[in-house]
Amino acid sequence: QVQLVESGGGLVQPGGSLRLSCTASGRTFSNGGMGWFRQAPGKEREFVGAISKSGGTTNYADSVKGRFTISRDNAKNTVYLQMNSLKPEDTAVYYCAAARLPYGPTRINEYDYWGQGTQVTVSS
Repeated sequence: QVQLVESGGGLVQPGGSLRLSCTASGRTFSNGGMGWFRQAPGKEREFVGAISKSGGTTNYADSVKGRFTISRDNAKNTVYLQMNSLKPEDTAVYYCAAARLPYGPTRINEYDYWGQGTQVTVSS
């Protein structure tokens, strides 16, 4: 059983930064890729970024490329999402997810475990 817990969300001004963390309680954390998704009110959950099992490969949505960075520390059972140059349209609940596949998938149905989410609000 894998439990994922996100933290680090909050209220920031446009142009600000936040670092989200996702910690897994299970020993299977390093078995597959990890992803970050977000969902704004009234909208579908969308892909943000993903990182492979080893951490050697990352993928990002076009909307966050150059601003967000995913990393993972398997020894700490933790994946991070560094968010810089935040925009109001980044406002959403952010979720981390774990996949069985070794690469970082981009589709929701390719992930097996999900955290409860952490709120990120970007507003002046």
